[in-house]
Amino acid sequence: MRVSHVGTAGSQNLQARQMLSVLSNPTFRAFYLAQVASLVGSGLATVALGLMAFELAGSAAGAVLGTALALKTLTTVGLSPFVTAGLERFSRRSVLIGLEIARGAVMFLFPFVTEVWQVYLLIVLLHSVSAGLVPSVRATIPDILPDEKDYTRALVLTQLSYDMETVASPLLALLLLSLVPLDGLFIVAVAGFLVSAALIASVSLPAQNLAVGLGVGARAVKGLRIYVGTPRLRCLLALTFCAATASAMVLVNTVVIVQSELGLGPKATVLAVGVFGVGSMSAAMLIPRLLDRFPERVVMLAGACLCSGGLGAGAAVTGYATMLLLWLVLGSGYALILTPAGRLVARAAGRSDWSVLFAAQFALTHACWFVAYLTAGMAGAAVGIAFTFAILAAMSAAGLFVAALVWPADHAAVAAIVSDDHREQ
Repeated sequence: MRVSHVGTAGSQNLQARQMLSVLSNPTFRAFYLAQVASLVGSGLATVALGLMAFELAGSAAGAVLGTALALKTLTTVGLSPFVTAGLERFSRRSVLIGLEIARGAVMFLFPFVTEVWQVYLLIVLLHSVSAGLVPSVRATIPDILPDEKDYTRALVLTQLSYDMETVASPLLALLLLSLVPLDGLFIVAVAGFLVSAALIASVSLPAQNLAVGLGVGARAVKGLRIYVGTPRLRCLLALTFCAATASAMVLVNTVVIVQSELGLGPKATVLAVGVFGVGSMSAAMLIPRLLDRFPERVVMLAGACLCSGGLGAGAAVTGYATMLLLWLVLGSGYALILTPAGRLVARAAGRSDWSVLFAAQFALTHACWFVAYLTAGMAGAAVGIAFTFAILAAMSAAGLFVAALVWPADHAAVAAIVSDDHREQ
């Protein structure tokens, strides 16, 4: 037993070293740290937004937050393909620096908000900027790390950095709330965006390999056409819908469940959101080993099962400890779906189309979040939390069913789809 334990520990250490080996690339290291700084800023802003919504609207905070997050996704869906296509002709480095500074400028205005409509306006402005930023970041990573194993490790680290929004950021918010008022969280978020801009400015990024002869609109449409025409990416969209229902329940209704139904305070809200992030990070760290043993289909469908099953069990939550356990499960399912997604997107097109294809991915998957956020917020306010769990569970199960039906399990069929995907390009 001791030998087995030592062997397991050695294997885990080797896996951790392999995953971190991509940070030996100085360009990716600075780029990754920039993501961490930016996402900590975004995470603090998300926590602060939830608390601000409760201050402005009380028990109706779920509806306010759901509407705000729906506006975020609607802005992303409408603008992302076109903003990204318009920006790809400029220097990546200059674009990313400028967009981070612009996000900081918008975030600086949040402490002056006194009405709900002002929250909605600033959300639209903030995510008009993010509509170009996030796809550009995602399309840059496979250019920095062209080897698929390195890219997979980078995806894991990137997922971990996204989970900083739901782990490190809430914990940092918990600390900051004991030192500064709510407005201070927004100011620290601004600092995160500025640090990210400085880190990006410290390195040179690979130039984009652009297709010539197409305008902005045609480039945006091409990305959408490739995405919709690729069978694996249609399955990815259905699975992302499962992940969206789980994260929407957590992001929209945690504050309502914890503070209205359980009668606890803001710190308990922050901790609960953090537990969701812990589940996501734990699952993400297993992805390289899982993908060495199983195809993406198995891993991602398992994640969808966790999301659907967890939401189905949500109505049985009666206390804070039970809720934390459920949030841990939902976070795990969320990461199993989203972490491998970049591999599927990158395989579906050549380098010259990565930026518009990742923009299409960003837009279409945010359409899933648009539906999920609105449902979580409006249903929570109209019919209560228990029925909201049931509604979102049914929506998640529908996404799981579509993905399992459309994405064949046998290797021959998968090989045929891959061949068809490349012919469609």
